Amino acid sequence: MKKLIVLAALGLGAFAVWRKVQSDRAELDLWTEATAADEDLSAAGGRLAESEPGSRGKSDPARGGGPVSDTLGLSLVCCDVLGAAAVDGNVLERAFAEAIATQGMVTGTAAYTRSMVQFDRTRGWAPADVMRSLFPEDEIRAQAASLSFERSFQAAVDRFGVLPLPGANEALAKLTAAGLKVCLLSSLSRPALSVIMERLDWWQRTDLILCEDDVTRAFPWPDLILTALLRLGAGDVRDVAVVTASESGVLAARRAGAGLVVGVLSDVDGVNRLGRAGATHLLADIGELPDLLSQAGIAPLGPQPGE
Repeated sequence: MKKLIVLAALGLGAFAVWRKVQSDRAELDLWTEATAADEDLSAAGGRLAESEPGSRGKSDPARGGGPVSDTLGLSLVCCDVLGAAAVDGNVLERAFAEAIATQGMVTGTAAYTRSMVQFDRTRGWAPADVMRSLFPEDEIRAQAASLSFERSFQAAVDRFGVLPLPGANEALAKLTAAGLKVCLLSSLSRPALSVIMERLDWWQRTDLILCEDDVTRAFPWPDLILTALLRLGAGDVRDVAVVTASESGVLAARRAGAGLVVGVLSDVDGVNRLGRAGATHLLADIGELPDLLSQAGIAPLGPQPGE
């Protein structure tokens, strides 16, 4: 009898191990499929090849949101927080300038100028990654600058505040009402993102919130988007729409293989930068997103009751 019990326990254990292996293999296959075609992006300066003619999710930037994708099975919308919230560009720039000043890069020096140029080129990256790009040979200085940025950013938000962009709350409500899964994501750290989420009262507005701390690599890599796909159970990465106001966010969406890549125009990243990165649609503001999806036949996002 004892032998039978032992054999049964071993059998159950082996079955559990087999199920775990199968699950891990499926997840690995998804990540491999989404990233294998783009392994040399960093060597190519972050540029993506144009989609093949007739491919799903054509790269044809068109301001005004004209449908240029034949992806009709949309199930998940990943929205970059900095594309939906009015965090004054001066807040990010001020926090960055204060952070690098702690490392001797002050206004009026050549090092400061080079650093601010790098800041502009890497908008949307995780602040820690930006600092590492400035101090590639000195991890201690990079970490010190990152910690300083965290303190300065939170203080700047306290001073200047943060507001949802026009139409953002309404757009999120319509997406949810239409039965779409919604993920808010950001390359900011969890403490920095929490400051924004608390000010906007957005903790309960979406199905999932992801930040730099939830992934190995933030923008411009696809990890945030693919993590959202896996956690929310979307069936196909081509059924994912990504909404972002940064060039690095567009690159991340293209690397992930998202079927719809919507660039929200801003004073920083305009038509040229977002279009060059590969946005399939360009919108003046996020409030236009429900109309875009409705016109494309992707989701029934008409006026909600009581509007």
